[in-house]
Amino acid sequence: MARILVIDDDGDVRALLRIQLENAGHEVRAARDGSEGLAMQRDFDSEVVITDIFMPEMEGVETIRELKEQFPAVKVIVISGGSRLAAGRRSFTARDLGIVAGELGVAAVLQKPFDNADLLRSVDSALQA
Repeated sequence: MARILVIDDDGDVRALLRIQLENAGHEVRAARDGSEGLAMQRDFDSEVVITDIFMPEMEGVETIRELKEQFPAVKVIVISGGSRLAAGRRSFTARDLGIVAGELGVAAVLQKPFDNADLLRSVDSALQA
């Protein structure tokens, strides 16, 4: 099937996504932040990257920009459970996430929690694009 890189600071999320994707026949690598993910992408050359948007160290938006610059052919799927924006003290909504993701040119956005069918549909769609 496909080579997929998962980038998420939550070890449980990484493990769950890896199991779901490997059970669907994909080859999967996982990184805990954007910096580690970019280094892995250089060696693994994944076709799809699934990344969280809110992470310590190198957060998702910066990670996506770097991926798109260094690996223009890679398809990116954004996953997020949402967060609070510190400066504005307001919730970061699914709509906000969609706007940011659209500006970054990602293939799909999945709001946590999402089910396995949505994940696999998003991966298939990204691979066909």
